[in-house]
Order: sequence, then C-alpha cells, then structure tokens
Amino acid sequence: MSARFAGKVALVTGGASGQGAETCRLLAAEGADVVVVDWNGDAAQRLAHEIGGRAFTADVSREADVRAMIAFAAAPTGALHILVNNAGVGFSESGRFRMASVVDTPEDAWDAILAINLKGVAMGCKHAIPIMVAQGGGVIVNIASINALVAMPGADAYTASKGGIVSLTRVLAIDWGPKNIRVNCICPGGVDTPMIAGVVRELAKQGRELHPIPLGRIAAPAEIARMTLMLASDDASYVTGAILPVDGGATAQ
Repeated sequence: MSARFAGKVALVTGGASGQGAETCRLLAAEGADVVVVDWNGDAAQRLAHEIGGRAFTADVSREADVRAMIAFAAAPTGALHILVNNAGVGFSESGRFRMASVVDTPEDAWDAILAINLKGVAMGCKHAIPIMVAQGGGVIVNIASINALVAMPGADAYTASKGGIVSLTRVLAIDWGPKNIRVNCICPGGVDTPMIAGVVRELAKQGRELHPIPLGRIAAPAEIARMTLMLASDDASYVTGAILPVDGGATAQ
C-alpha cells in the first residue's frame, strides 16, 4: 500500500459505517491522520481505534457541532488537508424520515433531510475553507447521489438536498480554486450499505431492482471510497468542480 496521504489530516463525516467507514480505512492505510466523525459516537470510537485514528461525535445539521469537529481535526497541527462530506440521511432510515413526493413530505421531514444532507455539507465547507486558505490549499470531496442528476420519483427532499450539493460544489470550486482548494462531488448510485438494505430487500421480494444498472449490481462501499481517495489525492491535482457519477452506468442510459 502506498502512503499517498502521509502527513495529511483527513476528516470524514458519516465515517463510522458504510462507504464512510471504508473511506476512513483506506485513508488510514495510506498514511492519513483520520478523524472519524459520526452521530453514533460509540461506532466512531470503535472504528478510530481499529484504524489508529481519532473520533468525534457530531450532528452535522448543527453548525456548532460542525465548527467543533473542524476545530478538533485541526487542533494537533492547525492543519486540515482533506474534508469528505459524506454524512447523509436517505432511504434506509427505517421510518426516521418519510421519503415521499413533495406533496406528501411533512414539513419537519423536509427540514431535517435538507439540514443533514445539504446544510451539513455547507457548514463543513464554511468552517474548513478558512483553515485550508491559511495553509495554502486543501481538498473537499462532497458525496451527493445520482438522484441529483436524473429524476427518480419518491424521495423529493432527498433529491433536492443532493441536487443542492452538486450546485454548491460547482460554486465553491470557482470561488476557492484561486486559493488552491479543490472541490469535487461524487454521485453514487445504489451502494450495498445498511442505508438502503431495507429498500433493496423489499424490491427483491417484488422482483424489482433499485434502478437499472448496466454492470448488473449495486456498488460495494469500497468502490465509492476508492473514487473518493482518487479525488482527494494528487492524482486529481487538476480536477475541481467535477461531478462524478459512480453508478455502474445507471445515468448513462
């Protein structure tokens, strides 16, 4: 394994499970000082212990929590080189928020989904960018969804939040490129994580798929993580403002 990220401080939100956890593992394996951030503090601590990283408990919908997590990440050296805004709420939440058309989405669910998925990304960028400017540059990778790129009815608040991430990524790339800060966005399709497991099982009972995928399967979490590392690395040194579908060809149709 290479040490592409030796000496780099990397913070991953939603880092205790799924593709976030795989991202943390791969970053640590390549030398990064990884800060695992999750609302589930116990899970974050377990993963941080596993990979030799640090853990922080935060609700990314709260600016005070986000400010504190960024300060915690930067505390040892004053640096934050990589921010992965991965935390999000989606279909898997077992009724935590109602996923429905805009007509049928309760106001509190709309507000909560937008706060976690979009505001959380915005607040992470808000508090990370000044540190990155001061140190001469940095990298932000935002995780959106193919729902931001193609119409997939039935989860309109989720879709709006992920579309907002795409647009925010583009404007931040333009605004902060002159300060050597690269901002890119990954739009995964279905990923084999607990977040969508219930939906996939229910569709399978009906003989249906999540959506047609030319490669014939949903992604493994590590497949999204590897693309995140590519965008965070110097291999992508001339890439900013990119919106990258990682979806097995779903959006090519």
